[in-house]
Amino acid sequence: MDFEIREDKRRPGPVGLSRERAAYSQLMQQGYSNKEACRIVGIHSRTGRKWRHGRSGKDGLKAAPPISTAMRPSGPSRFLTEDERIHIADRLREKATIRQIAAELGRSPSTISREVQRNRTVLHDYNRWYYRPHAAQRRADARRPRPKLRKILANPELRDAVQEMLDERWSPEQICHVLRTRFPGRPEMHVVPETVYQALYVQGRGQLRREPAGALRSGRVRRKSRRQADSRQPRFSSPMVMIGSRLVEAVGRRVPGHWEGDLILGKDSRSAIGTLVERASRYVMLLHLPGDHGAEAVRDALVAAFGALPSRLRRSLTWDQGSEMGRHTEFTLATGIPVYFCDPASPWQCGSNENTNGLLRQYFPKGTDLSVHPPGHLAAVAEQLNRRPRKTLGWETPFERLAGLVAA
Repeated sequence: MDFEIREDKRRPGPVGLSRERAAYSQLMQQGYSNKEACRIVGIHSRTGRKWRHGRSGKDGLKAAPPISTAMRPSGPSRFLTEDERIHIADRLREKATIRQIAAELGRSPSTISREVQRNRTVLHDYNRWYYRPHAAQRRADARRPRPKLRKILANPELRDAVQEMLDERWSPEQICHVLRTRFPGRPEMHVVPETVYQALYVQGRGQLRREPAGALRSGRVRRKSRRQADSRQPRFSSPMVMIGSRLVEAVGRRVPGHWEGDLILGKDSRSAIGTLVERASRYVMLLHLPGDHGAEAVRDALVAAFGALPSRLRRSLTWDQGSEMGRHTEFTLATGIPVYFCDPASPWQCGSNENTNGLLRQYFPKGTDLSVHPPGHLAAVAEQLNRRPRKTLGWETPFERLAGLVAA
């Protein structure tokens, strides 16, 4: 086609756009969508729909018949054809790879791989297999009709076996594993747990006698989505205040007293050290958590750490949604410091703390026991970081920047 977008955008005359109309018809016959064909021809999508479906004679316009789009798309269809399966069989005999065959047919390699795996015939005696294209085509045609008869309904023996195990109050997962053990060489007797659940929850099909409330230990009579926002369990018993509600002065890093907190974990998450970073100065404090890093231990350590600070350095604390902050309301009542929580999977919202945790791994490597470090060692590490010049502070140290902010 020698044009992409129609250059003349003026309203056409009575016989205008005949060339564009023919081009649009050709593109639709080749399998293009209405939107893409209209873009190539240079017309509005509504014009394409009128051409495809015809135009009525209302509003003083002359009725127009629809264009012909009866031809099948010339590109590859959704399903493999018999000719393509014959080509696959010929190339497999020539020892061609799956990717070579896929490139020759203009298909994805995974499409060819799944076709061979699904429709090949395996010789159990010789541990070999072969691929017959006409048999593969018959299998594909047999699988294609919809709706399909459900497996449990189609096999009375399977239905009776599943019903017998449900009467024994077995779970669908237990039933599926026992069926594979009891009938090892009969795939028609093998199902997955979802098949049993569907047979229970689909009403009026007569697949299984028992009602879901009596057949399942949960007693649930209908499926429950795990992604319903209105029924999702809250993270903590006390409501969280999200980071979007934090004071503007905390975002600007000009007023001291706004902190970010987190834990660095030791081997197998059995030990931890609490980290606190002041946002304006990057001043670091470390919390000693020798035996436990649960919600109560973290609360007590935070209360002790902030209790030693002057009031002007106790404005807010930002933390992620870790379970160690389950007692955040009690911490706020004890110190008067509000706690704000980051959004899920958003570590950049506590970027200063994340950067500091990376620096601390030089002193506390991953995979080590962090409970062996006494409080004196933690204080020495924090002091060393606080006296290190930082590029982000104009080569001032966190101690110098914090002192200047407090004095100002």
